[in-house]
Amino acid sequence: MVLNPVISKLAGKLVVLASASPRRLEILRNAGLRFEVVPSWFKETLDKGLFKSPHEYAVETAKQKALEVARRMPFKHLKTPDIVIGADTIVTVDGMILEKPADKDDAYRMLSSLSGKEHSVFTGVAIVLCHEKENEVDYQLIDFYEETKVKFSDLSEDMLWEYINSGEPMDKAGGYGIQALGGMLVEYVHGDFFNVVGFPLNHFCKQLNLIFNNYESESDCLGQNDNHSSSAVIQSSSGTSDKCISSSSQTPRTHSSPSASPLHKVKRKSGESGSAWTSVNSSPLITGGGEREESKPKNEDLKRLTELMDGFKASKALFTASKLCLFDLLHRTPGLDAVQVAQEIKASVKGTECLLEACVSLGLLKSTDTTCKKPAYENTYLATRFLQSDALFSLHGYIQHCNDKLWPLFSHLESAVQEGISQHKRAFSKTSNETLKDTLCSNQEDKMKFMKAMHCIANITGKSIATAFDLSNYKTACDLGGCTGTMAYEFSKVHPGLSVIVFDLPAVTELSEHFRPQHVNNRVSFVAGDFFQDELPKADLYVLARVLHDLSDEKVHILLKKIADACTPGCGLLLSEIFLDEDRRGPSRGLLQALSMSQGKQRSATEYSLLLKSHGFMTAHVTHTDGLLDAMLCIRA
Repeated sequence: MVLNPVISKLAGKLVVLASASPRRLEILRNAGLRFEVVPSWFKETLDKGLFKSPHEYAVETAKQKALEVARRMPFKHLKTPDIVIGADTIVTVDGMILEKPADKDDAYRMLSSLSGKEHSVFTGVAIVLCHEKENEVDYQLIDFYEETKVKFSDLSEDMLWEYINSGEPMDKAGGYGIQALGGMLVEYVHGDFFNVVGFPLNHFCKQLNLIFNNYESESDCLGQNDNHSSSAVIQSSSGTSDKCISSSSQTPRTHSSPSASPLHKVKRKSGESGSAWTSVNSSPLITGGGEREESKPKNEDLKRLTELMDGFKASKALFTASKLCLFDLLHRTPGLDAVQVAQEIKASVKGTECLLEACVSLGLLKSTDTTCKKPAYENTYLATRFLQSDALFSLHGYIQHCNDKLWPLFSHLESAVQEGISQHKRAFSKTSNETLKDTLCSNQEDKMKFMKAMHCIANITGKSIATAFDLSNYKTACDLGGCTGTMAYEFSKVHPGLSVIVFDLPAVTELSEHFRPQHVNNRVSFVAGDFFQDELPKADLYVLARVLHDLSDEKVHILLKKIADACTPGCGLLLSEIFLDEDRRGPSRGLLQALSMSQGKQRSATEYSLLLKSHGFMTAHVTHTDGLLDAMLCIRA
């Protein structure tokens, strides 16, 4: 086999795959290659319109992935790889580039466009060779691509949706996986089968063979094996051509890509003489003797990490103080010392003293010295405003929900990450649906706990959502899953011409009177029902606040279809959720919430907009409120 002679030459070298794709990992491991996996942080946001042909886009994306990892590892991982491999696979049909589908509707669009047609699968591959030379690192780049022709059979609607509902299309270019169920859709394949899976193994092996067989020969400089591969001249610090890596010994050609500059020298120590070539992220890495320089850790870095490591302790201290009603006690009787507080909350003096001091350090309590020299404790502004159970914007109910429901769930986070599913069964011996059903069918005390938790968030966020848009054109609104009606009361207060119907389960609406504010208008009403099973109340504006993120894709589409069917053109849909940043790097509250591994998912504003567009709603306005929730107003086309 082609790769076998190359493997011995890779012995002792650090080979890195700049991809998290399990399919690429499996292909290379089965070929006998030993490597580490360091997924690239490169954002795949290149403008496809700038490339003359689809393969150029795939190659450029692969290059940027590989170079990002090659540049990052010496700084972030404190080791320089010998070889970094990057790859990007795309599907093209009728001049369109198909990457991974955003949702089921996107998968349907892609697969429908492939039905009965021949299409091309391109994989761009970049190989970065890293050479440590005294005080710098040279990067040499070889890239190529492979094209495979694939023909789909004519696919019926039933076959399309059966495949889509299997879940397989969602993380695959073009919306199908040829190595699994997607193989049943394929009529024929012309070319490298592994290329369609995600990595052109045969072409890659040939490239490695050329690299290591020709590397010592200066005569084989800058050639090409076919029109699918290229390499670039390496400029040395002295201005002459270094030995280059060629694809073959044929007529040489230059690399046409403007970003293909293959040599990036990283100076190891600033101020040293030598090459003028420096990378953008160059910084002192290694001492003149070749040993890594041990710099003193920055205090702010250590502080940040310590805060993260101690975060769970702070959360549990808050939960415990709230459960023991510590903030209510100090509101009624400020100035108590640890002994007095311990007597009131029926706890040990030592434990109470530690809890009080911890709350002071967290800014939840303040302590003052009395004449007896014993610290006396009072609530801070933060505790008075948010932690007392009767405060106007109290979070007491939601804090108890976090302690009773989320804390046990997140204690099984390792299992959740490994298995990719909710650990509700492991934490509570019941599924999340069973737990919710039990809560709503249980005694009034348990139902009230649940509703208080939901009420807290709605009470905090209601005004910012209600004031996010001009709703003067709407006369009737329906808050689907509106729970206690807190959000609805805010809407009716802010918009005097608006009447609001709260539509929720009977077990919820029957307790709504407990949360009815004083001096409220009569423009808020409650209707009992299940928005999956029952007909929706008629309205010209529907409100979905903190609903979609917790539903499976199937239920999301069922609900949105029902809303779309109930709407006439011009009707509105106001969506309120945590909107993720487009690069999915924040906000952390949304990304951390996703770790619960519920059936739903967190989405960006663009993803929600596309989701709603698939059901006939056009996005009119998006507002990031700087609060706990964001908002989007869409209009039925």
